[in-house]
Amino acid sequence: MAMSAQEIEDLLRETFPEAKISITDLAGDGNHYAAEVIDESFRGLNRVQQQRAVYAALKGRMDGPAGDLHALALTTKAPD
Repeated sequence: MAMSAQEIEDLLRETFPEAKISITDLAGDGNHYAAEVIDESFRGLNRVQQQRAVYAALKGRMDGPAGDLHALALTTKAPD
């Protein structure tokens, strides 16, 4: 099952309400996206910790072959 960019953003906003979030559909199929999430909560965290926080915010939507979202290329950082 595919997800829309808006559904992804809505899930991320629940955890990162003040973040700058940009979602791009890479293949037009609703399964392959790129996301940039810039949030103050990432300050002091390494990239792996930041990305784990984003995956947790997706609430299992990327979990295995039954997940709604197949691929998500992530860019995460704290604001400059």
